[in-house]
Amino acid sequence: MHVIVDNFSTYKVNLVKQFLGEHPNVKLNFAPTYPSWLYQVESWFSKLQGDVIDRGIFTSVEDLERETLRYIRLYQRTVKPFHWKCSDVRKRIRE
Repeated sequence: MHVIVDNFSTYKVNLVKQFLGEHPNVKLNFAPTYPSWLYQVESWFSKLQGDVIDRGIFTSVEDLERETLRYIRLYQRTVKPFHWKCSDVRKRIRE
């Protein structure tokens, strides 16, 4: 199993190292620090949650699925690329 994680030190503690040692089929894949495509995915899901899920009243799982797919279709018509910028180099994470 491959798990994609960010570069925070949370995954480098002894407890995680021990878990990975006991489960050799689990591999951590670290995403790039800045700008990470993973952050773009997280941002999109956050937008989906704010625009659809938090504001919705759903009568069934099928209703939620239908509204989510409707939102995705509408979003695809007006989508614009994410532009990431870190203008203050002192705030960048160093490895």
